[in-house]
Amino acid sequence: MRAFLAINLLLLTTAAAFAEEDAAAGGEPIDEIVVSGRAQTYYLADGTAIGTKTPTTFLEVPQSIQVLTRQLIDDQAARETIDLYRSVSGVTQFSYSGVTFRGFRQDQVRHDGVLGDPFSGFAIPQLFNVAQVEVLKGPSGMLYGAGEPGGLINYVTKKPTFDAQGQWAVFGGDDSRVGASFESSGPLGASEAVAYRVGAFYEDRDIFRNNAGTRNVLVSGGLSFKVLGDSLLTAQYDYIDQDLTAHRLRGVPVTDAGDFITDVDFNTNERSDFQRVEAHVGQLILEHALTNSLDSRTTLRFLSNERTQNYHEPRGLLDDGRTMTREFRDQLRENEEISLTSDFVLTFEGGGLEHTLLFGGDYFLANAESVSLIARGEAQGVPNIDIFDPVYGLSDVSEFTFRAPSVGDTEFRRLGLYVQDQIQLTERWQILLGARYDDFDDRNELTGFEIGDSAISPRAAVVFQPIEDASLYASYTEGFNPQRVSDQEVDEDGFLDPEESLQYELGFKKLWFGGRLQTTAAIYRIEKQNVRVGNPEDTGIGDGIPQFVQIGEVRSDGFELDLIGDLTDNWTITANYAYNDVSITGGNPGALRNSIGDNFANAPLNTFGLWTRYDIAAINSAIAVGVDYVDDRLSLGGQTVQSYSVVDASWRSTFADYELQINLRNLLDEEYAASGFIERTGHFPGEPRTVLVQLSRNF
Repeated sequence: MRAFLAINLLLLTTAAAFAEEDAAAGGEPIDEIVVSGRAQTYYLADGTAIGTKTPTTFLEVPQSIQVLTRQLIDDQAARETIDLYRSVSGVTQFSYSGVTFRGFRQDQVRHDGVLGDPFSGFAIPQLFNVAQVEVLKGPSGMLYGAGEPGGLINYVTKKPTFDAQGQWAVFGGDDSRVGASFESSGPLGASEAVAYRVGAFYEDRDIFRNNAGTRNVLVSGGLSFKVLGDSLLTAQYDYIDQDLTAHRLRGVPVTDAGDFITDVDFNTNERSDFQRVEAHVGQLILEHALTNSLDSRTTLRFLSNERTQNYHEPRGLLDDGRTMTREFRDQLRENEEISLTSDFVLTFEGGGLEHTLLFGGDYFLANAESVSLIARGEAQGVPNIDIFDPVYGLSDVSEFTFRAPSVGDTEFRRLGLYVQDQIQLTERWQILLGARYDDFDDRNELTGFEIGDSAISPRAAVVFQPIEDASLYASYTEGFNPQRVSDQEVDEDGFLDPEESLQYELGFKKLWFGGRLQTTAAIYRIEKQNVRVGNPEDTGIGDGIPQFVQIGEVRSDGFELDLIGDLTDNWTITANYAYNDVSITGGNPGALRNSIGDNFANAPLNTFGLWTRYDIAAINSAIAVGVDYVDDRLSLGGQTVQSYSVVDASWRSTFADYELQINLRNLLDEEYAASGFIERTGHFPGEPRTVLVQLSRNF
């Protein structure tokens, strides 16, 4: 940490010296950046730095990226991240907040580009405080450090604005849904040197599973200060209280063909069960133009969250095919995290070429503590339940015989330093070269066991623009993911190397109709190596043979097509198709986590997503319709997860200063499994038809 802070101080000091030289030389003030284009945008984003961390145009980013705008989020009435998966090619639901991304199971996310997820674990991230969602496809090790190779999702939070704006909304629907939200932003005082934002969101509803409900409370506030000339310092705070009744939800038992055995509303949890997340998040962002050619952005993020769970875990059916045994779990998880990231972007000419140089570093420190109490089956007081005629209320925690508690206390430390150069060779050719060094340490605070390692993640790409509004690119990226400290500790033969991943991607990007429509076509191959598998030659503790070996290899081959655009003043659309074939190429079949034989769980071969909106100006209204198709998959238990198609629709009308919006999800009331899990827990059923009605007013 000290070394990282020293590096940042040195960089800032050097930059300040550059600034003084510019001033002494009579340097001109930094030009104001003016963005021009369409008078109104819906689903096309004005820009994103997710792919390079630099001001790079859509056509120049040598990797597949997607941006889901706030207008798209609002049109779909998306409250949770799982509501948006249809809009991201190559992404489908796995479980809770976890997804299958280009074939790989993962849940890595960033907030404003940095680590620190208050919904980590089994909570579902909420979208009220999110301005847009950015998606980077493939390994992202060079820019963001450790992670799975499928891709990375970044939530850009809402910030204070220097133009006054606000909205209140009330909404309701079936399943006893009620809720309200309020947000306001604008300048403070006559000088317009300070801006504020305040927001609050509340929702309470039942859901279609027996006993289950959800209540979400989010409160946020922020201040932005214009300092040091054109620099901006933003301070934010968020409070999150998510109370989920009768969670953690598992699936519904199915046949091997994927048909539900009982009603999709079946739930092993009692009404007294719960999952609660309470989190406090603070963040500081300093954006500073150090010279005419050197910009910096430093983000400090810290959070604490507490997750408590009481739930009845299904343990499998008895021979009668209807009696489900259960296990009661009382769990507490607590996280304390701090993240510091500094990025510097320098533009200059060298060797007759234009350069955009990114350099910086990040530091992350987290402590995770947990306590778990378990009582299993009738022998320890937990009653069974009939899946066809469930009777609740017979479970009495005071009568359970708990096993000895399971306790965890782990510290994680990550330090990364990186550099990237985008070089404009000619008007049509650009290359990108970058590399990152990561150092990481994990420590079991209870036993004192500690593991440390490092990794280097390179990145290289070339972009060719044959015409002004089209580009071809080829890229090579690498990533890594440290092995779990618990696996390291039990291995007698020493430390396990990090999992390594690489991706080759070829793509074509095109702007159509004067930039109103963007398309991306990409083909890729991802290879993941060093996956930990059990050693088939291991005979037990003390035999001198390692318990694990790293012979696991996975390959993912795919094609994606994304289309997004505001085609006319009245018509906007986003659509995507993905083909993905992921297979086990090394290791024993079925020995890798999330694998079934030579395949990966919940990895569909084909997916398709569509959402389109048409405005009817004559009656101040808009109608939208969406389709989500996901192909057959296999669950972790090797059972078929059947394909499904779900249709959604919405209507919104404006009158005076008010807007009325009606959203219908699963319009045709399709019964389907959103994803599969292990056999004893079954498949996760998708939500049946639901209605949401919202009245709002902007001010």
